Amino acid sequence: MSSQPKYRQLADALRREIGNGTHEPGKRMPSESDLATRFKASRNTVRSGLALLVAEGLITSSQGLGYDVVKHEVFDLNASKFENLEFPQSGDAYSTDVTNAGRRPSQTFRVEMRPATRDVAERLKVTIGATTVLRFCHRFVDDVPWSTQATYYPEWLVEEGPRLTEPGDIAEGTTRYLAGLGISQVGYFDEISTRMPTPEEARLLQVGAGVPVMLWTRTGYSEHRPIRCTTTTFRGDLNRMNYEIGDLSARSENEPK
Repeated sequence: MSSQPKYRQLADALRREIGNGTHEPGKRMPSESDLATRFKASRNTVRSGLALLVAEGLITSSQGLGYDVVKHEVFDLNASKFENLEFPQSGDAYSTDVTNAGRRPSQTFRVEMRPATRDVAERLKVTIGATTVLRFCHRFVDDVPWSTQATYYPEWLVEEGPRLTEPGDIAEGTTRYLAGLGISQVGYFDEISTRMPTPEEARLLQVGAGVPVMLWTRTGYSEHRPIRCTTTTFRGDLNRMNYEIGDLSARSENEPK
């Protein structure tokens, strides 16, 4: 006899069934009344068990319409190749990577002049409150919110690369644009973390209860100083990041990616 509360036993059983494919992604879960009959439990117990799975991001609830198993179409991002000009690109790195994966990219932009926050100032090596240009992208894959990207450029760089203040997309990508001006990104430092989304992030990325976001902050450097700081905020349930480092000739193309 399990010592766990009945609602946790119910959640454990349904979690296993979601994992083994009994309840398929995108499909409707059994109704509360059917689950109450199956588990010999009250409706409140059933709802408590289902609420656990909602909080874990395994199912979603629609008022009056029941529960659906979350469908995950994960996008793999190779962070080693992202913005690396040695690899061929037909446009900016995001559009190229999404298109090459057989998916459809779209995005919206806004550009603002912003005072540097403490975190941005530390990364760009400017004073707190110094003027920066923020290029903010809201990105989609197949019309599903994928990420937001906030890139800050120091004021001195904007004087040399005035197109950074243009409100629309820079077709060749900002890294390639700056390289064409003789300001090449020769290295970068990445920081990766996870947390639960802010209300604004949850709204923009349309994440449900229990779904975290992944934060990827990349500070890019020329030979002499930082030239930009980019924080990309991903939906944690739809994205996976990988790196390629060193000699991978022994890695089979048939291995899981």
